[in-house]
This record gives sequence, structure tokens and C-alpha cells, in this order.
Amino acid sequence: MEIRQITPRYAVSPQICVDDVPAIAAAGFVKVICNRPNSEVPADLQSDAIGQAVRAAGLEYEVLELTHQTMTPDNVALQKDLAESCSGPVLAYCASGTRCSVIWALGQCNAMTTDEILDATGKAGYALENLRPTLDQIRHSGG
Repeated sequence: MEIRQITPRYAVSPQICVDDVPAIAAAGFVKVICNRPNSEVPADLQSDAIGQAVRAAGLEYEVLELTHQTMTPDNVALQKDLAESCSGPVLAYCASGTRCSVIWALGQCNAMTTDEILDATGKAGYALENLRPTLDQIRHSGG
């Protein structure tokens, strides 16, 4: 497991497994968000198996499966709400962490500049410069 911090309250990771849950809890996360569709992973890595372990460890668990087709404004708003509607740090995961970073970036346009957004994701290891035109467009349209 490779947790990459984007903000003090939002981190992302490539695919996690049940064995990672104790370390996630020990790291102080209060919620885990699965952004990876079940169709991409074997049964032992699907959201039901991970979610059961996360909840058993006393953490919240949410599923918002993301693909290129489901990276919609409604899902951007939902991810932001899921990440902000808890008492502490959130870990979102997908295949590589990129989808979790992209959806976070899209949801920050009304709170941060494009440069700040790209700097935060870049420091976490996600080069999202190709999102700049989209982020600028969202910011200029009122986000």
C-alpha cells in the first residue's frame, strides 16, 4: 500500500487489500472511499470485501465507482461531500490513485487556484497538467 497525501484531510492510494486496513486505521484515517469499479478487480479486492474489513476496523466506507464515463459534475460533487462529511482524514483508492486525484482536483476549483490544485497533486506524484484547461474552464464558469 502506498498512501499519497494530497491535503492534510485527503490522501489517495493505489488498490488496497484487506491486509492493509489495520495500517490505514493506525494512520488515523476515519473514512475510506473506493473509486474502483468491481469489474476491474478479483473478488477478494472488490468493494464488499474491502468494505467489510474497513467497517470492522471502525472506519466509515463509501463506494463511488469511477470511470471516464462517470467522472461527471454530480459525482465530483458527491466525492467532495463524501470526503468532507466526516470528522477526519479520508483515504480514497482506485487502481493507481489517479482517478481519486482527478476527482479531487475537479472538486477544488471553487476553493483553490489551478496552480494550487496541480501543485498539490504533483507533490503527491500525480502529474495532472493535462487537466489545466478543464480546471481553468470550471474556475471561470463559477465552479
